[in-house]
Amino acid sequence: MSDLINKSLNKITKSSSIVLVGTFFSLFLGFLGKIIFARYTAQYEYGIFTLGVTVVLILTTISTLGLQEGSVKYIAHFRGKNDPENIKATIFSSIIISLTTSIFITVIFFMASNFIATDIFNASDASLILKILSVSIPFSVLISIIIAIYRSFNITKTKVFFSDFLRPIVYLLFLTVIILLGRSYVAMVCAYVISIVITGLTLTIYFLKKPPFMIKWNEISANNITKDLVSYSIPLFVAGILLTIMSWTDTLMLGYFKNPDIVGAYNAAYPISSLLSIIISSLSFLYVPIISQLYSKNQVKELGIINATLTKWGFMLTLPFFFIVFIFPDFVLNLLFGPQYTEASTTLQILSIGFISNSYFGFNYYTLLSTGKSNFLMKCSFISAILNIILNLILIPMLSMNGAAIASASSFILIEIYMTISLYKFLKIHPYSRNYLKITMISILLVLGFYLSKFLFSSSFFVLIMFVSMFMLFYVFLILFSQSLDNNDILMLQSIKNKI
Repeated sequence: MSDLINKSLNKITKSSSIVLVGTFFSLFLGFLGKIIFARYTAQYEYGIFTLGVTVVLILTTISTLGLQEGSVKYIAHFRGKNDPENIKATIFSSIIISLTTSIFITVIFFMASNFIATDIFNASDASLILKILSVSIPFSVLISIIIAIYRSFNITKTKVFFSDFLRPIVYLLFLTVIILLGRSYVAMVCAYVISIVITGLTLTIYFLKKPPFMIKWNEISANNITKDLVSYSIPLFVAGILLTIMSWTDTLMLGYFKNPDIVGAYNAAYPISSLLSIIISSLSFLYVPIISQLYSKNQVKELGIINATLTKWGFMLTLPFFFIVFIFPDFVLNLLFGPQYTEASTTLQILSIGFISNSYFGFNYYTLLSTGKSNFLMKCSFISAILNIILNLILIPMLSMNGAAIASASSFILIEIYMTISLYKFLKIHPYSRNYLKITMISILLVLGFYLSKFLFSSSFFVLIMFVSMFMLFYVFLILFSQSLDNNDILMLQSIKNKI
């Protein structure tokens, strides 16, 4: 194994473990913040706040214009080419374009808040809340773009410290103080905005003091690369919007065809199943800049080896979580949401199959992103969104929320197969080695065996612990016995061991 592959795998493994810890920490504090806010406000107030935050998140996504992904690819590409002038131009263009767009959108949103509150939300008193939340948009965009710039230089700690730790901690501190002083609803909304503003300003100061690349700000400017950067990023922006729409399609169409109870049950199952993507998302944080650099040097063979190794490990590390969710969906739903949500057990199983397929097929999206195929990714997102809508129209009237789950899972799997075939046509790489196929068969047989065995027992915490323990024991033994790990896998195992 080459030293280049060794170093790349070590970097990605190290970063992914840090990002994974930060992600779980952020999820925990975010969930805690939601509980506190919901507990100390009326249900109506919490609903308005949630709607406002959703709109702001969508507008933030629009404001970045896909530059948080495009800048990572371009900066990493120019690093591989040792082209400092275009690195500076990409940094400058990403910040100026996204910040200008965000300010423009903020002004429009602020001015339209009365109309949105009255004519769309049917809640005139929500206008003030929307105005307050609008202030956070430029700062959220700054956070996103600056973290993307550090990501381009293989720096992980910036994202974890500022986005995953600082922002939720500041929010919880301000929220706690406000509750102790008198529980003002407007002040609680301000606490959310203040946490983003403080994080954005602190991160900006840090960026100016310790940029990842030596920059003389008085000499930096846009150049002809700006047009290419925007042209590449816009399709990624469209793809992101389409994927966002796709994630809401099931909910909206269930609301149209069924009732709010069904919608609520489905939206308990969906976020649980989506957690199966965390491992792949964490591994991808440095995967994109590293693969972009390799591709810029035409090191496709090394790129393929790293893709295959990380795909295998992403799937193997995700499988135990899939096992718990798929074998014990009723227990998981009851534990997290209460017994009334266990009606979504089959829905959770179907969705979990869809999300584990993302791990199984691995880094198709991120590899295509790193190799400049943004228009193709936009096409894939469009196909997936249309397919999801068509399947929902057919299946929801017949199968209710299970139909919505089948629609989502099917669109995930089919688009992943399409991207896998296309990636092979583009670069002649795929992750499906003989060892990976052996792991695939072991995984399928074990999950099916334990699923059938479950009917011999009643669901309980003791049974869950027993099954998970036996599954892990058999899983590790069979992988070692079948000699399904190669030299690259041993390196990954050693890296994980060292991080633990």
